[in-house]
Amino acid sequence: MQGYIDCHCHISAEDFDSDIDYVIGESKKAGLVALLAVAEHAGEFEKIIQLSQRFSGFVIPCLGVHPVQGQDPAQPRGALLEDLDAALPLIEKYKEHIVAVGEVGLDFTPRVVNSDAGKDSQRKVLIRQAELAKRLNLPLNVHSRSAGRPTIHLLKEIGVENALLHAFDGKPSVAMEGVKAGYYFSIPPSIIRSDQKQKLVKQIPLESLCLETDSPALGPEKQVRNVPQNIRISAEYIAKVKGIHLERVIEVTTQNAMRLFPKLKTFIKA
Repeated sequence: MQGYIDCHCHISAEDFDSDIDYVIGESKKAGLVALLAVAEHAGEFEKIIQLSQRFSGFVIPCLGVHPVQGQDPAQPRGALLEDLDAALPLIEKYKEHIVAVGEVGLDFTPRVVNSDAGKDSQRKVLIRQAELAKRLNLPLNVHSRSAGRPTIHLLKEIGVENALLHAFDGKPSVAMEGVKAGYYFSIPPSIIRSDQKQKLVKQIPLESLCLETDSPALGPEKQVRNVPQNIRISAEYIAKVKGIHLERVIEVTTQNAMRLFPKLKTFIKA
């Protein structure tokens, strides 16, 4: 299969409501063959499913509860078990329509969680979703901000075999623990302004890398809406850092995505 796969984006975000047809059209022109649309809370599950039906074979859903919740971005809070109450039945309902459970994970940034109880609650939420993913034979699409080592250790401890660590912000040595466990790492366009991401790409083998945009966040410019077509920036920078051809990066990262998300081949339209 020729083309890019955006393994982690928020195409359901309000940022895209006014021009979604244009954004999808430009994504296809840029060579994307699929966007994995991740969820943050149960309230957007239906919207993601509707987008996947509207853009059938191109927008592919992942449903899950993000480790950061709260309606007010200025007052985020860590996920609680109650946040799963509405989500788990819907993930079950749409299990045939999704390729992964996500976005799930841990977020230990101080403004989100600053107590052991809060961290423990996030762990419980992640474990419950990992158990569901295992039962449904689905991989996890994982967030691990300021919690790289705890996230990888917990995934290994509970026996998760298939996971994508998106926009990993930890040290390369910690990432390599994930590589040894068989996990993949997706790289956003913000790599061009991130020494940490560049060091990560130098260390992680191409066979363990995927591409993502995390649109509308993590674009090449701060505070500017990121779009899926910027996936090429990720691929080009990986090629530059590793000293290989762009075509090789596209080929291997797409193969990696198809391997990690095996249900993709039943959704993507050739």
